[in-house]
Amino acid sequence: MQPTTTQIVFTDKARCRDCYRCVRACPVKAIGVRDGQAFVDEGRCIACGTCIRQCPQGAKAYRNDLERAARLLAGGDPVAASVAPSFAALWSEWEWKRLPSALRKLGFSYVAETARGAFHVAAQTARVVAAEPERPHVCTACPAVVSYVEKYRPELIDALVPVVSPMIAHARLIRAALGPRTKVVFIGPCVAKKAEAQWPGHSRLVHCVLTFKELMEWFEREDIVLAELEESRFDASPAGHARFFPLPGGLAKTAALHTDLLAEECIAPSGFEEVSEALDGIRHDAFPRMIEPLFCAQGCVNGPGMPAGGNLYGKRAAVLDYAQSTPTARSESLVEGVELNQNFAPDATAGGEEFTEEQIRAVLEKTGKARVEDQLNCGSCGYSSCREKAIAVLRGLAEPEMCIPRMRLLAEQRTDRIIDTSPNGIVILNDRFEIIHMNAAFRKMFCCSDAVCGRKISYLMDPEPFEQLAVNGHEPVSITVHHQKYKLLCHQILYRLEAEGQYVGIFVNVTHSQANEEKLQQLQSQTARQARELLEHQITMAQQIAKLLGESTARGEELVRNLLQYANDPRTPQGRPMIWDMYTSK
Repeated sequence: MQPTTTQIVFTDKARCRDCYRCVRACPVKAIGVRDGQAFVDEGRCIACGTCIRQCPQGAKAYRNDLERAARLLAGGDPVAASVAPSFAALWSEWEWKRLPSALRKLGFSYVAETARGAFHVAAQTARVVAAEPERPHVCTACPAVVSYVEKYRPELIDALVPVVSPMIAHARLIRAALGPRTKVVFIGPCVAKKAEAQWPGHSRLVHCVLTFKELMEWFEREDIVLAELEESRFDASPAGHARFFPLPGGLAKTAALHTDLLAEECIAPSGFEEVSEALDGIRHDAFPRMIEPLFCAQGCVNGPGMPAGGNLYGKRAAVLDYAQSTPTARSESLVEGVELNQNFAPDATAGGEEFTEEQIRAVLEKTGKARVEDQLNCGSCGYSSCREKAIAVLRGLAEPEMCIPRMRLLAEQRTDRIIDTSPNGIVILNDRFEIIHMNAAFRKMFCCSDAVCGRKISYLMDPEPFEQLAVNGHEPVSITVHHQKYKLLCHQILYRLEAEGQYVGIFVNVTHSQANEEKLQQLQSQTARQARELLEHQITMAQQIAKLLGESTARGEELVRNLLQYANDPRTPQGRPMIWDMYTSK
């Protein structure tokens, strides 16, 4: 599936393997399943990229904007590159010193660090917090957090600091300095930035967003090798501690609000669970003065647009080293006319229809979860509770068949049904040759009931074949046994279940087949005997006929000779009788 022009995260159906891992990982349950295939609900998605990191098959992907960036460079207008400071976590020192040269070789006319905008964002945030110290403030540098609040925590909208992100602030600074014809391409580790660039009022500020993965793909396509380029500097350096922005607490450090991780007035949660817990604290009046949330654990160095590999804390250390060792300006005045304010509002696109208890209960009953004790809330379907999953089914985001324990139970019941309805007798013994299960056909063959369960198989038959199986190990036993007590002739297939330590016996009743075979043999013998009798009779008849024919032929020959004798007699004709009279007188 290809995404729409606005959709950021989507599913590659050819790779999707129906494992529900993306459903479990998605913090806002924006991933649905239809006909066994996962899909991303664009209205619910906050483009955090969690599913992209978590999908083991690489079936979750984000929109690739590399061609869009190439078209901007070919368009004739000047194009500026805004590079997120987390680049230091991706390249070593000698490499990132050549990064500006590589970007200029691609065609960018201006190359600068996004941290320039971060400095002004931190300063503006500090002013807002200082102006209203009596209420909590949620920083808005992370677009995934902002989208999460707008879509799923609208009651906290007023807590969002009304300030743009560093990306937007830097884009405004660039266009103010270079002119409105200048196009801006942001390059960083964040997928949510692609969505932020599409927010109302931003589309003409940031014209394209690339991840570091896309940038490396671009370098490879254009045969740009960092080792072959000279060192160069960015066109502008940020002020203060703005290069710490990609890490938890970076904004507070840049704004000089605090540097102590144990300070009560400011916290820097990272990762969805920490962010969600911090926002819950606001709702329960247990809030600090400022919350600086980053949706990715340990901040932007763990963004989904970062190439895989490398230790997370090693990346953090690389950014710290870069931020501490690279010269910066002490301060920088905001360019006149550059606006940093940003308004936020609830986003109803993620809202869903409310369902009655009867509707929810109907779905639970359909999946065998009507009783509270049957609601395992195991999370294997991707939802934290059976009730939550039932609501997702009603919303069209989940399927009843996603309940793995339920499907396993149905599979087991189907297996039991096949065994119970088999025309062949089936018995299962434990390692002491005691009967633990048997089907209806076995009970009928051996005239027993479930009362014999727990007794040894010797109660019904000679246990020697099972004992032989125990001695021989893995090899199945296939024999035909005549159970005279039951007037049965059975073909028996016996084998062992190693993992369970059990023995299985399958008994095929061949009694009637044997009787029919004996009748057939008797009929064949009788037919052969009758055939021999018929043959002997035919031979005798042939011999008798031949004898009679021989006698008749001899008499006929004698008569012909007599006739010829009379015909040739020289005596007077008057004395000869007529030949006809002689013949008829005979």
